[in-house]
Amino acid sequence: MPAKPQQLVFELPHRPALGFEDFLVSESNAAAVALVDRWPDWPVGAAIICGRPGSGKSHLANVWRLRSGGDTIAANAITKDAVPDLASHAALIVEDVEATRDQAALFHLLNLVREQRLAMLLTSSNPPGELTLSLPDLTSRLKALPLAAIAPPDDALLRAVLVKLFADRQLAIEPHIVDYVVLRMERSMAAAQRIVAEIDRQALIRQKPVTRPVVAAVLEALARRA
Repeated sequence: MPAKPQQLVFELPHRPALGFEDFLVSESNAAAVALVDRWPDWPVGAAIICGRPGSGKSHLANVWRLRSGGDTIAANAITKDAVPDLASHAALIVEDVEATRDQAALFHLLNLVREQRLAMLLTSSNPPGELTLSLPDLTSRLKALPLAAIAPPDDALLRAVLVKLFADRQLAIEPHIVDYVVLRMERSMAAAQRIVAEIDRQALIRQKPVTRPVVAAVLEALARRA
């Protein structure tokens, strides 16, 4: 008998949900959530959230952006010439401080935030004291900001994130399947997104419900690619 042809799958973009109602809170990110919730009652005009890639800091920063009406810029895009325009924003998110190219420009922008009583939320992969910066004044200014770290997600958060990601894709998943994934996956939000996206793709290809063998095959395939 000829082999059954695989189902044709169209790769459609899946828009991530980045609003407050979509942000799940656990012990791993509670301090960062509390920092955002305290705004605008920050002791200074700026604050910083740190966490490894995929931890959810950009999602939380977007929650703050929606509340503050601010704009977002990548730290590596901040230049001396851009500072006056950036300082015209009442609220601003600066993403990925560790990638800063013009450290003097970022330092100047932080000074303007303080002098003009603006608001700024910065994100970073590491705490300011662990960043490799050549400008001591910038390091000191960043270390003086209120800081909240997002830790790697715990099991409860990963389980909740997986359930939500599956639901967003209208995939019906048994609880024991979710538990199976949690025990075997990399501890990050980014990994959860990759796993769910690939399971969704395989479910479409096979035209079958998501079973443990299917999930095991996905986890094994992703592990080989890593």
